[in-house]
Amino acid sequence: MRFPVAVLTTSLLTCSLAYGQVFQRELGDFDLKLGTTSTRSMAQGLVTQSSTGSFHGGLDLSHASGWYAGQWSPSAGVTSDLEIDSYMGFKHPFDQTLGYEVGLIHYSYPTADTLDSQEFFGGLTVLGSRFGAALSNDPDKLNSTLFADLGGNVPFGIGISAKYTTHQLNTPVSVDNGYVGSFSDWSLKISRPWKGLDLDLIYSDSSLSGSSCSAYSGHNSQCDGLLTLKMAHPFY
Repeated sequence: MRFPVAVLTTSLLTCSLAYGQVFQRELGDFDLKLGTTSTRSMAQGLVTQSSTGSFHGGLDLSHASGWYAGQWSPSAGVTSDLEIDSYMGFKHPFDQTLGYEVGLIHYSYPTADTLDSQEFFGGLTVLGSRFGAALSNDPDKLNSTLFADLGGNVPFGIGISAKYTTHQLNTPVSVDNGYVGSFSDWSLKISRPWKGLDLDLIYSDSSLSGSSCSAYSGHNSQCDGLLTLKMAHPFY
């Protein structure tokens, strides 16, 4: 049986923002947002989340018609390779309680040898909560993702989000007990601001274990179960 490993990550001098500063300005029928936290609803659950202590940020431009586009960089290249997540999509509310959204994200790595990839996504917004699905074509595998953000319906200012992804490898990976052609991983995050700090409690795990973990290349930081408590304080 596998047991999760508890990790405490604290950063008092970081740009990591779960509820960070966002600058907003109206430009005619357009709405421009600049900030160090991703602001787009469906795409926010899919763009790569930054590690604690990294410099990150982006912009989002939306039109009154529902079309939008933006870029998000989870790593500005200060401590690691530069990554740029560019997205565009369309969001339409049916009424004040229900709406839908579809879009595309392009992941690029200008300073690394990693090939670019694309991800199609779509979902529903119900009473402020978001439920969606996505399909992406990484260079070495095909990923199918289900995600949910229940931030609109939970009390006490607590945010709850979950993600489940299946990965189908283009080429099976050899491990000690055979081959791994596919695997899945998942994560659950509980977030809450507290006295100027952003607190995140994250549990992640995958379907692989033991020697099979050598084939793991999913969204989580490690193959086995991991429980992380992250505390971050914004620069501004």
